[in-house]
Amino acid sequence: MPGQAYGNGHVPQTPQAAQVPQATQAISQQRVDETQPLPEVPEEWAGPAGPVGPTGRTPEAASSVAAAESPSRTKTEPPSAKPSPPSGRDRYLDLLRSIALVRVVAYHVFGWAWLTVVFPSMGVMFALAGALMARSLSRPAWGVIRGRIRRLLPPLWAFSAVVLAMLFVGGWNPSKDDGALGWLGLVNYVIPIGAPPYPWQIGSESGLLEQTWAVQAAGPLWYLRAYLWFVIASPLLLWAFRRVPWATLLAPLALTAVVGTGLVSIPGETGNAVTDFAVYGSCWILGMAHQEGVLKEIPRYAVVSVASLFMAFGLWWASGHLGPDGWNLNDIPLAQATWSLGFVAILLQYSPSWASLPARLAHWDKLITLSNNRAVTIYLWHNLLIMATVPLLDAFYKLPFMDDRLSNALSTTYTLWMFVLVWPLIGLMIVGVGWVEDLAAKRGPRLWPDGAKKAGKGKRGGGRGRSSGSGPRSGSGSGSRGRARAR
Repeated sequence: MPGQAYGNGHVPQTPQAAQVPQATQAISQQRVDETQPLPEVPEEWAGPAGPVGPTGRTPEAASSVAAAESPSRTKTEPPSAKPSPPSGRDRYLDLLRSIALVRVVAYHVFGWAWLTVVFPSMGVMFALAGALMARSLSRPAWGVIRGRIRRLLPPLWAFSAVVLAMLFVGGWNPSKDDGALGWLGLVNYVIPIGAPPYPWQIGSESGLLEQTWAVQAAGPLWYLRAYLWFVIASPLLLWAFRRVPWATLLAPLALTAVVGTGLVSIPGETGNAVTDFAVYGSCWILGMAHQEGVLKEIPRYAVVSVASLFMAFGLWWASGHLGPDGWNLNDIPLAQATWSLGFVAILLQYSPSWASLPARLAHWDKLITLSNNRAVTIYLWHNLLIMATVPLLDAFYKLPFMDDRLSNALSTTYTLWMFVLVWPLIGLMIVGVGWVEDLAAKRGPRLWPDGAKKAGKGKRGGGRGRSSGSGPRSGSGSGSRGRARAR
């Protein structure tokens, strides 16, 4: 939408000749704050008897062998200075990822700016991704990067095939806006190294989807671009963190203070990409610090105190730089970076490292497992599915029993019903295309991977039954019938 910020403050300009329908002017055109793609631990880390380390032994077997080879080692050698990285799934991190996904969907439906303060989903998701990446880098870096990219691209291709087919059927010609460069830009629908092209308006006002649906559907792709560049840079970031940890952790904040405040302006999508990398770079590195065990070496009161100072600065900075959506931190890069860093630091410092969910959360186990196994699918498709709820809900107005009282009630609770209806649609999409994530990870396709079958097999066979699971800022105006780019 004209004059509304995408992500970190970039304001795209709509062609002057194009008139945005009044019904869509309330839509906040932002990008999606939420999923960490590629959620699951690599297959090499799980054995038939439970989680295993790089040697291929289970923790129990490895400790038995070590005891047999050196019976007195535990008495004569001092303990390692750093705790060894955990193996297997950490259900606490899985829970955080699931909460982030739900928050993203809620934000895109209701458009409540305060949700970016209550739970900064993108900062959380990038931190979790950084932790998993650091864990995997115990193996050769090139193989890890190649595996991550392999698991990212097929789900993207499935999404891009549908979106591009809809665009071309709607009459879109990429060369109209950018000439030959428009067609060349389509490569970003295949490999998300830059910004994909799309029309600002397509279709008609009487169509099933409102005319800015392409802008909103392409919104989640900003996150995949940022994630891809973080993955590529991870070996260097981890190397630097192990040598100069504090300088590496704080360098992205310094960069945000330069490019995210207008002190230095980088135009176009290049500026957006650099800003995204800067804003969430510290969260990614903080996830690495968590995996390396560095956070546990710092007293909890020190971490919480320093994190609170960062968060207080973020709120103070935001209070003096409020945008059209008020306390929407997605539009205030420096506030987003500092608030997210402090918030994530506290979450990770208190991390209980659950091997399984506690009893009070056990009834959510299957949904948490499912959302982590299908995080990429949920993230990619949810914005388009939110828009699909609009024609479905509008059909209720035409039912013969819908009098004025019922019609008014539906209009009053319209966005609430959008939020309710989008989840069955997400479930259908998980069944329809979610299995592509399994093929990308070189697993057999599964329609509904909520961990139920594995748990059942573990009980019947007397084994351990290991729950599978794991592993995008955004929002639209309240009451609007089209949704925006996600964050």
